[in-house]
Parts: sequence; C-alpha cells; structure tokens
Amino acid sequence: MPRIDLNCDMGESFGVYVLGHDEDALPFVTSINAACGFHASDPQTMQKIVGLAKKHGVAVGAHPGYPDLVGFGRRELAASPDEIEADVIYQIGALDAFCRAEGMKLQHVKPHGALYNRAEKDLSTALAIARAVRSVNPALYLVCLANSPMVEAAKQVGIPYVEEAFADRAYTADGKLVSRKVTGSVIHNVDLVAERVMRMVVEGKVRAIDGTELSLRPDTICVHGDTPGAVNMIKAIRARLALAGVEVRAFGNR
Repeated sequence: MPRIDLNCDMGESFGVYVLGHDEDALPFVTSINAACGFHASDPQTMQKIVGLAKKHGVAVGAHPGYPDLVGFGRRELAASPDEIEADVIYQIGALDAFCRAEGMKLQHVKPHGALYNRAEKDLSTALAIARAVRSVNPALYLVCLANSPMVEAAKQVGIPYVEEAFADRAYTADGKLVSRKVTGSVIHNVDLVAERVMRMVVEGKVRAIDGTELSLRPDTICVHGDTPGAVNMIKAIRARLALAGVEVRAFGNR
C-alpha cells in the first residue's frame, strides 16, 4: 500500500495577531512545521502548538526562517552560510525545548519561506542548514524540495531526509516552485489540488505551470493551513488519497 505524510506550517501567530487555522487543520495532517520565533510565533504560541500536536498525535518539526517578522520570512536577506547555520541551530533548539517540556520527540526540520527558496537553488545554503540540523541532532530529518540541492546537502552531511512536494504550489519546468509574485503560483481549486496530490503520490508525476510533466517521488506533501478554504482543501486531499488506497501517516513512523 502506498503511503504519504501530510505536513502543514503552523504556530505562526504572534502576540495578539492570529494567523492560520491551526486547531481546525491539525486533526487532518500527520506532521507540522512549527515556527520558531524568527519569521513568526512567540514562546507561548510555540508552547501551545506543540501541546496541540501532542493532543492529536501529530509529529512536530522545526520551521526555521530568516529573522524577518515584518516580512514573514518571505524576503531574501543577505545572510552568510555561517549566519544561516547559527540562526537555524538557535531556532531548532528553541522548539526542541518545548517538545521536551511536553514529552514530545522532534521529528524534523523544514526551512521556511525565502530561506527554503534559497536552499532549493543554492547548495551552500542547503549545506549550512544541513550542518545545523546535524549539530543539534543527527537523527532529525531534513525536509527537502524533491530533486533539489537540499537532497544533495543532506546526503553530503549524512543526515536523514525526506523529499517534499507541494499540494497547491505551481512548479516551473525545472522542478522549482513558481514565485509567489507570479499569477497562478498558488492553486485554489480544491478538486484540482486533490487530484494533483493523488497523482504525485500514486504516479510520481506533477504538471508544471507550462504543461511540462515532471517526475518526483515525494515522502511528504505540504498542505497550507493559512489560505482561504484551507481546511476543506486538506479534507478533500485526505478523501482523494483514501479513495486511491493511500495510507497517510508521519514519515518518522515507518
């Protein structure tokens, strides 16, 4: 039976500002990527999201980004590889502390936003992130864009990794994510997204924005919890995967 993990970015509220549908979406995913205070979140939000994940039996990963609360971590910063490595270590450590406090085991690390986009194209950035993961805990998985330099970095550094595909993000012909600045970069049609995910998991195929057929074999699919209709989209994906006989569970639970 084919199986897949569904991961979702969560814990991105900050102070009195609420973002996303964490409590509604959590029961329908198997892993979460929790913000660590740099692009979003704060200590109480981190504590809350880890507690909710424990309640629902969902695996927890760290979601480190650039130190950019104003830009939500989506702006490219001129950070050196050494700075990135230190920033990622810091953020993993913060979330790991909350996991330990809840008796939870941190499963993975997935870079956020502009840092992820840089790592999917630039090996030196991906290596800095992989080294940070190894230095904190070499058993942590690195979540990598499928067929990207992030996979090569994980292999070079010698840490476990999983390859990821995105449910509702468009791809370029060379397998990169289409910039959010481009019209059509985010797909909102629920039925189209659900069918697209099924093809990724069962057939190992996805259609790029220009119509090119891409090959990929994802271990995890990223679904978004902060877009309009997000929870209904996640439910539709689960239903389509169930219809195709796909088991949905956390990748660390093998």
